[in-house]
Amino acid sequence: MLASKLFGEKWIWPDVEAGDITIDSRSVGNGSVFVAIRGANVDGHSYAKMAEDAGAICVVAEEHLSLNIPCIVYPDTKIALAQIASTFYEKPEEKLHLVGITGTNGKTSVSYFIKKILETQGKKVGIIGTNEILVGDKDVGIKSSTPTTPNSLELRKIFAKMLEMGAEYVVMEVSSHALDLHRVEGLTYDVGVFTNLTRDHLDYHKTMENYFLSKKKLFDISKVGVINQDDEYGNRILEEDKNNKISVGTAGADLLAKDIEIDEKGVKFNVAYKGNEYPVALPVSGMFSVYNGLCAFGGAVSLGIDPQDVADGLSKAEGVCGRLERVDVSTDYSVIIDYAHTPDGLENVLSAVNSFKKGRCIAVFGCGGDRDATKRPIMGEIGTRMADIAIITSDNPRCEDPKKIIEDITSGAIDGKYTVVENRKEAIKYALSLAQKDDIVLLLGKGQETYQIIGKEKVHFDEREIVKEILGE
Repeated sequence: MLASKLFGEKWIWPDVEAGDITIDSRSVGNGSVFVAIRGANVDGHSYAKMAEDAGAICVVAEEHLSLNIPCIVYPDTKIALAQIASTFYEKPEEKLHLVGITGTNGKTSVSYFIKKILETQGKKVGIIGTNEILVGDKDVGIKSSTPTTPNSLELRKIFAKMLEMGAEYVVMEVSSHALDLHRVEGLTYDVGVFTNLTRDHLDYHKTMENYFLSKKKLFDISKVGVINQDDEYGNRILEEDKNNKISVGTAGADLLAKDIEIDEKGVKFNVAYKGNEYPVALPVSGMFSVYNGLCAFGGAVSLGIDPQDVADGLSKAEGVCGRLERVDVSTDYSVIIDYAHTPDGLENVLSAVNSFKKGRCIAVFGCGGDRDATKRPIMGEIGTRMADIAIITSDNPRCEDPKKIIEDITSGAIDGKYTVVENRKEAIKYALSLAQKDDIVLLLGKGQETYQIIGKEKVHFDEREIVKEILGE
């Protein structure tokens, strides 16, 4: 694409081709446009000269830099990146129906549920989130450099690829970081969904109010908002946001869950909507699964799908990888893996398991390093109060000392109600050695992840493989 088209008429350019856009100086080649982003740990402005030497045709920066190539100054290069990327990839976001899901917990499940509903209507659907980036069941082949929500450049590239693969809809998780750091800048969602808000990411947001205000931004860029009104922050969005909204919940909502039945196989409930009721069944147990189903139902009807078709499609949904996922083992006890890594997530999963267990719940859990430390003692208290046997271990320590993380967790734990086994594989081995007939061994925190982050290195660590290895299967 000609640089004059990319940047508009404000700058006078010779007929120079912009070959690609990058924010990583290591990937600059001849014809690259290098956008300097100020990050938490790295400032791209420091690498502008390196980008010039590698063949960049220009640098986009927040201040003038002394270079021998054009330096285009924008007040905020994160916003500039989204605008330039959209132009470069010919505005792919405008050719897709976008659904965004935000909240502390439930984003992944809701996104897969909506994807399933749309697919039962014959739609080609892309999904972007914590687990994977797909169209249908095919990997898009573009990896995100950030957890959950890719940056604005990666998103445009992904959208363009999804269009090429025939996608009509894209259902995506939208994190608070993404909303705060302009990763979804320039997007308009047909539907935005709010699941819930509980303590997490305070290492970044500092306060729950800041965290909430970041999440709330999704509804400024959504044509319709689907809001869980049973959540206190959901109620605030309903009160404060003036855009078109549908409330979901268990009392007094536009879209209501009634006659709820929960057992170890999943949940069943009726959805009351506009004077009619629609039966739904989901294969994931727990009250949180009811809320996830309601949010998905609301999202789908907001896209114009008939409520009966929504109910039928939702009842065909399968379990989501790493969400109350049963490991296939030939033992007389069960092994379940779940991604729960927040206080609310931990409490929800333990509550669900306690509601259908026949024996004991043996829970293995930890907390991630370089993340919100204030939640650690809270999770220690919840885990030791709600599990019959609690084993506290390591979980993605990153650059922190695992012993210090465990000390933070145990500072809130109930004395005499836990065992510490720092090595996670050994912790799993110990849990399995304790398990008896009808017990449930619950491995928490990793979910779909197949690695441990130790220092800055990702080490292969798939709990499904580890369980089978320990059991000799």
